[in-house]
Amino acid sequence: MAQTIHRMPPLTLNTDGHPHPRENALVGVTVVLGVIAFVTSFFHNLHLLTSWTGLFGIAAGLLGVFLSVTTAERFILMITLGASAIGFYLGMARGGLWG
Repeated sequence: MAQTIHRMPPLTLNTDGHPHPRENALVGVTVVLGVIAFVTSFFHNLHLLTSWTGLFGIAAGLLGVFLSVTTAERFILMITLGASAIGFYLGMARGGLWG
């Protein structure tokens, strides 16, 4: 009866079975920066935080896509790279990097 149990596959970025600590760290940094840039872009007075986190999120995301190994890493990187870009562009439209 143990053969009838279907388990969900684990949620992992290492779909090839090998560890990728550097690539996974870049994914994590891009996710954090992309979420911060996107969320703070809704507030006009936070344009400094929005534009700087967006700029660093774009840089980390592009480096992560360049170094990524698996499709799961690229998928998350492209989504959060887009969120960083939206935050960066809205931050630039509302005052830019230096106020």
